Amino acid sequence: MKVAVMMGSDSDWPILKPAVEILKSFGIEAEVVVASAHRTPAKVREVVTSAPEKGIGAFIVAAGAAAHLAGVVASYTTLPVIGVPINATPLNGMDALLSTVQMPSGIPVATMAVNGAKNAAIFAVEIFAVSDKELAQKLADYRTKMIQEVEKKAARVAAQL
Repeated sequence: MKVAVMMGSDSDWPILKPAVEILKSFGIEAEVVVASAHRTPAKVREVVTSAPEKGIGAFIVAAGAAAHLAGVVASYTTLPVIGVPINATPLNGMDALLSTVQMPSGIPVATMAVNGAKNAAIFAVEIFAVSDKELAQKLADYRTKMIQEVEKKAARVAAQL
């Protein structure tokens, strides 16, 4: 299993790095690519169309401002595309969110929250876990650990009251 993690600019890397770390923690390889829908469209097309032969099963695609990258990726593949709008303008990512979420019928992009790369990684894990029992168990364990961490924090707060 492999996920292509694509970003429109290297300035998006600090947002996407935690997603790559989450994927690795689940044993999923990430191929990280910087390619722009507008400045390097041939590279985008090549990365997407060659994905199946590289074992890529999903894409996490991040971009800010006009944020057309996820839609362009989705236009070249039937693999799942998970869009991550990036807060890169004075509009606080709303422009990127609307660009990512407003895809035409028939070309879906699963859209996460602005800067929601961690959820994009978890969503990719969920997609793969449908057909991988071991990965599904790792995901269940991850959720259990998350619940335990929240309960510990709640207990600390309650102890201060």
